[in-house]
Amino acid sequence: MPSASPCALVIFGASGDLAKRKLIPAIYEMAREKLLPEQFALVGYARSPMSDDAYRAECREAVQKFARTQPIDPEVWGRIERNIAYVQGDYGSQADHGKLQDTLRKIDADKGTAGNRLYYLSTPPNTFQPIIECLGKFRGKSGGWERIIIEKPFGRDGASARELNALLHKYFDESQVFRIDHYLGKETVQNLMVMRFANSIFEPIWNYKYVDHVQITVSETLGVGSRGGYYAQSGALRDMVQNHMFQLMALVAMEPPVALDATSTRDEKVKVFKAVRQLRPDQVDQYTVRGQYTAGEAAGTKTGGYAKEKDVPPGSATETFAALKLYIDNWRWSGTPFYLRTGKYLPEKLSEIVVRFRSPPQTLFQKQCESPVYPNDLIIRVQPEEGVSWRLNGKVPGGSLNIKSVALDFLYKTTFNVEPPEAYERLIFDAIVGDQTLFIRGDEAEAAWAVIDPIEQGWAQSARPPEPYAPGTWGPKRAADLIEKDGRRWLHLNGEADPVVACSL
Repeated sequence: MPSASPCALVIFGASGDLAKRKLIPAIYEMAREKLLPEQFALVGYARSPMSDDAYRAECREAVQKFARTQPIDPEVWGRIERNIAYVQGDYGSQADHGKLQDTLRKIDADKGTAGNRLYYLSTPPNTFQPIIECLGKFRGKSGGWERIIIEKPFGRDGASARELNALLHKYFDESQVFRIDHYLGKETVQNLMVMRFANSIFEPIWNYKYVDHVQITVSETLGVGSRGGYYAQSGALRDMVQNHMFQLMALVAMEPPVALDATSTRDEKVKVFKAVRQLRPDQVDQYTVRGQYTAGEAAGTKTGGYAKEKDVPPGSATETFAALKLYIDNWRWSGTPFYLRTGKYLPEKLSEIVVRFRSPPQTLFQKQCESPVYPNDLIIRVQPEEGVSWRLNGKVPGGSLNIKSVALDFLYKTTFNVEPPEAYERLIFDAIVGDQTLFIRGDEAEAAWAVIDPIEQGWAQSARPPEPYAPGTWGPKRAADLIEKDGRRWLHLNGEADPVVACSL
């Protein structure tokens, strides 16, 4: 792995939930794994008044509560703690940003961070513009490299994404911009490329001739919670599909890059988004389903329904569930449907990809078996337990010829006897060393929005409102109809198990 150069990491939104749950624990784990440079400093920036010591205590509490490895190593934490500082300020105040730069210059002198800066915008989207503009006023004066990490959502449509790209490029070169999607830092997502391109068994069959369809599911068991105000402006399509799910789809569908570098890899993902068949607004009801959860109970949690959640505007038509059928119109995937679904208050917390292959010919078993032999599935599980499952047909032991779908499983935890690292550990490290492979390029974000915008437009024009669904179910009935009318079904829909095919000898 490349060596990380000395630097200071500035977290805007340092007192927020993401920083406490993910970023600070990730920094600790990086230090434990000796991935941080010796000359490293962490600077928190937020509106809340706080001393350096108070912020250090807050960071320690976050690590004790959320770090992947417990108990925390006091020596490792001690090395980080003495290099933590805090700056209180408004995000759009040049005077406060001036205080930040003064702090960073002092850190350069005291800690040897060489003027290298990594700015992490862990803040609401409405703060991106003032932060970027203030950083732009001081850019180029540190004497070292400067990079900026931006959390999702990157815009709320194609026009706002283009505006944000233009603002960034006014002050930063594209090579300095790291648009983060934490799914790309997960081990299983990274393993998708290794599985596809390092195993010759898959390449000949990874196309429309042998793949019947692809399913991508990202489901959550909780509702919008305290994010009602944000979610009402976003919805499932913008919040999950445009970023997380489209990134998974691109890695499944992309062509082999000419090299494992950021430019080559992201070039191929952009081609996927540009090849997605765009829906006309009048086609949206045919190829998509949107839903909204009602009052009920799931996993021991009660809800009065999305409409009753805190900060949700009266009569909000925002979807908490979305299902889509998309086609990628290129040579490899011609005519192969990609089914995507995501939602709140679904039965399982799950992120997985299912590549379903075409059914084998029935010639050999058609005289003995009452039902067809089950198709093969390749299941890539992103969470909760990262791994891959290859489902084949096998004979059930006994005198009769019974056929059952059986799984060949590869789980990271049991295969390598280690917990996979958190996504943010890998992504922050890559940003420090300047590797953009696992980050989203500007034109990539715009190409993804070009698919989403016509769907949003169609929903706005449609006379069909979001369809209600009960918490603890897999969304509206029409989501099942979306795939079942094609003679297919969602994998494990409603907990169904794969059948045993009984055959006579």
